[in-house]
Amino acid sequence: MSEYAIVAPEDFDQSAFRLIGKDWMLVTAKNEEGKINTMTASWGGFGVMWGKDVAVSVIRPQRYTKEFIDNSETFSLSFYDEAFKKDLTYLGSVSGRTEDKIAKTRLTPTDANGIPYFEEAKIVLICRKLYSQPMDPEGFIGDAKALDAQWYADKDYHTLYVAEIEQILVKQD
Repeated sequence: MSEYAIVAPEDFDQSAFRLIGKDWMLVTAKNEEGKINTMTASWGGFGVMWGKDVAVSVIRPQRYTKEFIDNSETFSLSFYDEAFKKDLTYLGSVSGRTEDKIAKTRLTPTDANGIPYFEEAKIVLICRKLYSQPMDPEGFIGDAKALDAQWYADKDYHTLYVAEIEQILVKQD
């Protein structure tokens, strides 16, 4: 098993555009019964808000993982090598409501202080929720109003989550 180094947010030099938009990430949380669920995501970001280092994630209302995120104070965002793209594709296309989708991948659940992630992750962000807000179609401005029709034909607007990054774990080779 590989070891992880704890990296301070100001020393984290990975591109959010690559990690989230190209490599994708898993958003993972645990419910009150101790069950974990995860979903693949390719929208979000990192930054600073309210004097805190934060991650921003968005989840549609029909996603089973949203129930886990809503009922937990914490969650993880984890990133993987290209070798796990098939697993991430699967986890993003099947619901944990209907099957134990994690068991059908090559990923091994583990945790950091009770917050779930997977041993195969190359990078893990341990996050504590600070804020959540359903997206409002009235918020689209000018020409960006076309994004509403393009991305929300079913009017299933994401909930926006802002979470403090409590710890960044980077796998050591």
